[in-house]
Amino acid sequence: MAKKFFGFALADSMFQGDCTINRKTLTAEEVKAMAGDLTPCLNPSHQATIAAMRQRYGIEVEIPETPPRVALESGDSVIVMGVRGLPRLTDRHEYTEEEIAQATFSFSEYTVS
Repeated sequence: MAKKFFGFALADSMFQGDCTINRKTLTAEEVKAMAGDLTPCLNPSHQATIAAMRQRYGIEVEIPETPPRVALESGDSVIVMGVRGLPRLTDRHEYTEEEIAQATFSFSEYTVS
């Protein structure tokens, strides 16, 4: 059975050997509908970004204590949320409603074939 992961970035180490990767743009509603079937590969340090995603879209994913090692095989995929416009948090631990409202969120699914 194909595995589906959810994270904020791709890493070369996710892909095993030579493979073809297909990218598909998803809506927040599509991601929200599949959230229960996704294995999160998030770092606890991304707590504020995850909270912003929950606030803006109502997408619920758990934050694992230790992210799993992702090794995508044929048929597996990773959903990646890209965020633009959120400042780096250096002196606080959460974003304001205004910062979240001004940010741009995008979702893409990368599937290995």
